[in-house]
Amino acid sequence: MKRIVILGAGESGAGAAVLAKQQGFDVFVSDMSAIKDKYKKMLDDRGIAWEEQQHTEANILNADEVIKSPGIPKEAPMIQKLLEKGTPIISEIEFAGRYTHSKMICITGSNGKTTTTSLIFHIFKDAGYDVGLAGNIGNSLALQVAEDPHDYYIIELSSFQLDDMYNFRANIAILLNITPDHLDRYEYKFENYADAKMRIIQNQTKEDSFIYWNDDPVIKKELEKFDVKAVRYPFSELKEKGSIGYIEQGQYTIEQPTPFNMEQEDLSLTGKHNIYNSLAAGIAANIGGIKKENIRKSLSDFPGVEHRLEKVCKVAGVQYINDSKATNVDACWYALESMTTPTVLIIGGKDKGNDYDAIKDLVKQKCRAVVYLGADNQKLHDNFDHLGITVRDTHSMKDCVAACAALAKPGDTVLLSPCCASFDLFKNMEDRGEQFKELARAL
Repeated sequence: MKRIVILGAGESGAGAAVLAKQQGFDVFVSDMSAIKDKYKKMLDDRGIAWEEQQHTEANILNADEVIKSPGIPKEAPMIQKLLEKGTPIISEIEFAGRYTHSKMICITGSNGKTTTTSLIFHIFKDAGYDVGLAGNIGNSLALQVAEDPHDYYIIELSSFQLDDMYNFRANIAILLNITPDHLDRYEYKFENYADAKMRIIQNQTKEDSFIYWNDDPVIKKELEKFDVKAVRYPFSELKEKGSIGYIEQGQYTIEQPTPFNMEQEDLSLTGKHNIYNSLAAGIAANIGGIKKENIRKSLSDFPGVEHRLEKVCKVAGVQYINDSKATNVDACWYALESMTTPTVLIIGGKDKGNDYDAIKDLVKQKCRAVVYLGADNQKLHDNFDHLGITVRDTHSMKDCVAACAALAKPGDTVLLSPCCASFDLFKNMEDRGEQFKELARAL
């Protein structure tokens, strides 16, 4: 019996274990951290062996294949030992793809992934399709393939998931943009990160579709290296040569495969960055054969995504906006670009090799003040103190929100758009956003 070892027992790891057990493998799950009770129960109920807060070498190095959580870097000692042995290491998505013939619609990009994935899911579900949401959001793809199968899966893919995918095939691949992110996991080389993102088109055939942002200079450069077999569907903000989706004279327009248009002002998502997300989603739905009236309705009634430019509350004439999902500089740039009132910006957290030059002009134009929120804010001081804008140094969300309330004037916006990962002071990006919302509402 082939032995499969799963490293990491979060959503993807526990789901992979369930599918591996169902397929008749000898399965063992190991996590260096504590495993959540709901995942322990999931494993126990199905008789799957597991360990937490340690990696027992004897039980791991005898694996025929390893399924690794996307959060574990390849530099981790156990991964290095497995690589030395030549043990194949794959992602949960790669593994799940072996056991289903469903249609895969896969979305990646440095920014906009979650919004676009959620919007496509919303369109397909509202049109009555049998559809599952997976990858970085929703339930584990492997768990759904094992116990709750669907005809279509809408999958948000991070670069870390793509790194460990080899034979998986996306029927519709969407690449929104490539800007510097997670460079700490890619030897601080942007090229390595860009190459990871391009893996979304590997294994595509001429029956498949590739949707991408036509104006992204990095995608343009990367595409020169590939013989793309899939049908290309490039989109851009404005009508230009080669683009099949764009905005022209206030009309949201898709030319192929079926001509479609609607008033731009009827789109539920606002802001420049959301034009790209809405175009990518509309094209995917169009390729999926969804009727025009369904696409039109869903593009206009989509409620948006939590922690992404989420309006929280208005207190003393000040609007509080939670953009905790902005974990890189580019995401913060889009958030600032959409601001129409003087802004108190909250930035900081675990720096991933950020270059803040891209947002300095917008900070100068739009911000009344900048509030730093991190365990160590030195890099922020070095980058922003000299701009001549009021700055405050805080090391907890409570102090941060209090500082913002003191600095903001009626008519202003307080924007949490941190540019950084959350792991220095918070459990995760959601925890950071929830704390912000709770404290803002309590003002």
